[in-house]
Amino acid sequence: MSRRALSLSAYLAYTRGGAMGHSAKLDSDLPIPKPDAPTVWVYAETHEQGRALSSLCARLLGLRPEVQFFASGAVPDGTGITRCDLPSENASDCASFIQALRPQIVLWAGSKLRPTLLDALARQGSYLIALDARDQLWTTPAPRWMPDPGPPTLTLFDSFYTVDARANRRLRRLGVDRDRLLKKGPLIDTDPPPNCDEQTHLELTARLAGRPIWLASGLQADEASDVLRAHRMTSRLAHRLLLILVPAREEDAPRMIAEADALQMRLCNWDQGETPGEHTQVLITEGVEDIGLWYRLAPLVFLGGSLTHGHGGQNPYVAAALGSAILYGPNVGHHVDSYSRLVDAGAARIVRDTDSLAAAVSHLIAPDQAAAMAHAGWDLVSSGAALVDAVLSEICAHLDDTGEP
Repeated sequence: MSRRALSLSAYLAYTRGGAMGHSAKLDSDLPIPKPDAPTVWVYAETHEQGRALSSLCARLLGLRPEVQFFASGAVPDGTGITRCDLPSENASDCASFIQALRPQIVLWAGSKLRPTLLDALARQGSYLIALDARDQLWTTPAPRWMPDPGPPTLTLFDSFYTVDARANRRLRRLGVDRDRLLKKGPLIDTDPPPNCDEQTHLELTARLAGRPIWLASGLQADEASDVLRAHRMTSRLAHRLLLILVPAREEDAPRMIAEADALQMRLCNWDQGETPGEHTQVLITEGVEDIGLWYRLAPLVFLGGSLTHGHGGQNPYVAAALGSAILYGPNVGHHVDSYSRLVDAGAARIVRDTDSLAAAVSHLIAPDQAAAMAHAGWDLVSSGAALVDAVLSEICAHLDDTGEP
């Protein structure tokens, strides 16, 4: 037996001895799967990965409605997903967990490995897929004095979807076979973008032809003043500039209307049946029902919930998927990885206050500038969609090969 295999064997013996503790309520808390239905269990380490896995499960459910999904870690609640706690690394806890779920497919996103759990899953025949694999340290709960069980644990996976070539090289050094590595880019949330009424889109496109447009989407009440003032500053140089303002909450719309009135801006209230004229400076809509329309009209978008503290930002991939250059504030803690990827790709730009927002809008309302950023964002989202398609194809092929419905 190789040294690496011995390190995993030593760790498994350690967890059988009760050193990892025991989940006292595990047996009573475990869900009961439907008999004779294929089961997929997903685990995500971060909220970004969790949202992406939830979207992937929704896509798979559309293709295979008979599949049942169980999720642990940072995967949020979603249609058709039953949550269950991750067991401890105690061998008996892992055995109980697997005996209850018996997943045919496991999707694992994260670098914090659970050797006992993953080994038991592999032994009972689960097909293990690692997603969002990066050039980073793979860790385990093993004590520091014990030989690292991480490398032999990695070899339990049937396939890895890696972010880049550096991740491939690291995994190769750790003993993973080359033919198990699929370089597909980062795992991102690829929900289908919102639709819009095509006739309304055509009419507004014609009405607003030649006018530069930007959108403030999901705007919080405490951000409205900064955005409106930035718009007024930018309009001094671009007199025909139109701002489309979509509040995060419908009840905040009257306050934003009052702030626009106080700045003596010519306002169009879409929900009151008004349409923008040649001299309209701000179009405000109280709800998000037409957000797909506004994204398609505006080549530049500021994503709200990011300029002031306490909101955490919003998912930027919807805007990127619909071809918008993206501006955002510094407070995007709930989606920081997503924004970082878009910035690295040249698809997003951070602003910090009224002045920097005005400067960014002035620069990016030039069609060539916004188009370059929008193209970069589209490329990133397209690569994420291709990754999801590849994963879904592999899952469906495995279910077909094993005779599952």
